[in-house]
Order: sequence, then C-alpha cells, then structure tokens
Amino acid sequence: MIYILIGADDFSLWEKLTELKRGWGDEESLALNTTVFDGRHLTLPQLLNACNTPPFLGANRLVIVEGILGRFEQKTGGRSPDFEEWKRLGDGALNMPPDNVLVLIDGEVARNNPLYKSLVPISKVWQFAPLKGMELQQWISSRVAKCGGELSPQAMRLLTEMGGEDLGILANEIDKLCLYAYGRRIEAEDVRQVTSYVREASVFPMIDAIVERRVSVAMRLMHQSLTEGMTPPYLLVMLTRQLRLMVQAVELSAQGVSLAKRREQLGVSPKYPIEKLVQQSAGYSMPRLVRVYEKLLETDTAIKTGKWKDELALDLLVAELCCQVHSKKASV
Repeated sequence: MIYILIGADDFSLWEKLTELKRGWGDEESLALNTTVFDGRHLTLPQLLNACNTPPFLGANRLVIVEGILGRFEQKTGGRSPDFEEWKRLGDGALNMPPDNVLVLIDGEVARNNPLYKSLVPISKVWQFAPLKGMELQQWISSRVAKCGGELSPQAMRLLTEMGGEDLGILANEIDKLCLYAYGRRIEAEDVRQVTSYVREASVFPMIDAIVERRVSVAMRLMHQSLTEGMTPPYLLVMLTRQLRLMVQAVELSAQGVSLAKRREQLGVSPKYPIEKLVQQSAGYSMPRLVRVYEKLLETDTAIKTGKWKDELALDLLVAELCCQVHSKKASV
C-alpha cells in the first residue's frame, strides 16, 4: 500500500505517521523493518529493491521516502528528465509484498506534479495545511481538552498570538499549561507565566517576514515583539542567527549536499522547517547575504553608540531589508 503525507504543517503530518505506525506492528519489530530514504538523491531501483524486501521477524516492512515528490515540481515549466522512469513507481509499488508499506512525505505539492498525479489514484493521501483562525483555535481547544484542561477566551487569544501557527510549540506549551493549572481553568496570566519559550519562539514569524520581504507584516510583528518585552539586541541576535543559517544553506546547496545532511551540518533540530530555510535562501545571492550582514552590523553599532533610538533603528533596518530588492546594492 502507498501512503502520501504532504503539507507545510510538519507537526500534524508526523503525528499522523506516528498514528499509522501503531497499526503496522509493535514498535521494536517495525523499527527493525523500517528504511528511510532522502528522495532527492534516490534512484528508482534502490526504492523498489527496499519495497520488495520481505519483513524480517515482524508483521510489516515500512519504507519512508522524504522529498521525492519535490523533485517533480514543475518550477521551470518542464517535467523532470527522469519522470519517464519514475512513473513506473506505481506499478512497482502495487507488486510489493502485501505486508510492505511505502510512505511518501513532502512539503507542499502542486496538483500538476506528475509523480503525485500518477500515484494519487492508487494511494491514501493526507494533506496538512497550516491551521489558521478558527481552525487553529479549535485545534488548541481540542488539545487542551485531551489534557483534561480548560482555556479561558483571554488565554486562548494570548496563546494564539504568542505561539503563532507552529503546532509543535503550541502542543508543548499546552502540556505545560495543563500541568501548571491542574484542576482549574487556564487563564491569560498562566500563559504569561508559563510560556516564555512561546514568547521567544514568536520571533520566528517576524524573521520569516523580513527575509521574505513582506514589509508590512514584518513591521507589525517587530513592534508586537517589542511590546511583548523582547529587546532590540535580542531581535538582532535572532535575525543574525537566521542569516548565518541562510549563508550555510546556500553553501551546502551549491555543494549538492542532501537535505538530511544539510540538517545535520546546520545543527538544527529534527522539527526545524529546513525546507523553508532552503526556499528562503534560494532568493538570496551570497553577495546580498553579505550586504544584509553589513546592515545588521551597522544597526547594532548605531543602537549601541546612540546614533539612532532602538525602535527607529529597527524600523529603518526592516524597511531596507524588505524593500531593497531591485536596487543596485540588492541585485548582486
């Protein structure tokens, strides 16, 4: 059987995979019979060989492939040159031993992706889009209820604002809140007391907006972060950290390093959205990244020497980084 799990909501995707695994045998025997591939450098014979290997001392064999569908995204207007070979994957997978399972995992995939289109009719497909608005609030309420807790409307609003759309962070903080407020309703003050990590993590949407040059969103989130008590030096440190990761991502991409190896060499956690980092880095040349670093240094110096007030310095920085797209300095 083929299962396809795709979407930008990594947390829900991996939770679904964990749920599916429970139906495929006990944890120890399944681990013994699980093979994981980086799809970006996988060949069809390698995959079919793994799919056709019978389980050893277990009920099922599980083959997981991360990123294979992304190879066939039509970003340049044409099919991947090896699609004619890979379109045989469906027939090959259908001939797997009955106890074998193939799971394809990827980020957002277009409907016209040729490999995806060829596999959908013979696969079970789950799509995991980021939750927003009422759907996100319903997810939070459900998560709190599973922990045996209850959330006030004010606490819900504050937790949503501080946690953003990262379900992994929200789930962790909800667990802590339910323990902290055991036996009573979770209030807004509980969120302020317990979720310091969420407060720090909420800086990442601001950083994403800056590097993706969404100026109005970046400005709003930057001032929101300052209102929540984050200091300008802290915001600069976090932005510099992201720049360092982007520089490394550009270098590793140029070297043809696999996605799994990039995660390892970058030293980020398994839940870090490395696909997003790669996508963001693709929009920057190395000279431009150097220029961004210079602006960060100039801003830090201006704040420390009193040349500009903190908020003004950050306003100027965000405006320049977001809007300096087609100028001579940025088009390097």
